[in-house]
Amino acid sequence: MDFRYLSDALTRDEALAILRAARRSRAQREQELLASGYPAYATSPGWLGYDDARLARLARKAAADGFGLIKLKVGADLEDDRRRLRIAREAVSPGIRIAVDANQRWDVEEAIEWIRALAPYDLWWVEEPTSPDDILGHASIRRAVAPIKIATGEHVHNRVMFKQLLQARAVDVLQLDAARVGGVNENIAILLLAAKFGVPVCPHAGGVGLCEMVQHLAMFDLAAVSGSTPSFIGRLNSVFVRVSIRAISSPSWSG
Repeated sequence: MDFRYLSDALTRDEALAILRAARRSRAQREQELLASGYPAYATSPGWLGYDDARLARLARKAAADGFGLIKLKVGADLEDDRRRLRIAREAVSPGIRIAVDANQRWDVEEAIEWIRALAPYDLWWVEEPTSPDDILGHASIRRAVAPIKIATGEHVHNRVMFKQLLQARAVDVLQLDAARVGGVNENIAILLLAAKFGVPVCPHAGGVGLCEMVQHLAMFDLAAVSGSTPSFIGRLNSVFVRVSIRAISSPSWSG
């Protein structure tokens, strides 16, 4: 792991302390992964362009399948977003959390106004509300819309930007990507930074390849770094994880 540019936020000794603390109960968490799996959320109901009936049907199905959080795309039209969120909220119980993803749609002030307009639908997080490069913009949005959470990271392309997001307290949910930064070593640095700042990691994965890659990082975080899963998502897919945990446990796994 390369500590250049990180030592003002995370020292080698701090990183070692995080890893050593997690090691004491790592075997137990590996067994829990094998038995119960790793939680995930569903994006299937939320794509723009779905008609209202399909949105409601897929939201109900996700809840019935055991997902505790569903995510909808937003940002094209405010009234359309309100209608779709109302339909989703009516389709699932109050115990199901709803997150939204703006895909970098808004300027800072526009993001704040739009999120406040959607707040009555009990948003759990708002993903990529503005440019992923705008550290201070994310911090301003987060302060203005709290307690709604701000999530970002899938387009953040190096550990220094993640460091600054964490230092600026600009993010509530860190969404690293398996392929966006410079490989496994850099993602391990990001996981350690997140653990140091107490920010949960909920990795970004879309498409077959990314889903297969990012699960290793998520499970490594649980087993060897943070010692926890994001507690706000609900489905446990034990078959998916049971195949993959062997790769993490094997001495030959190198990323």
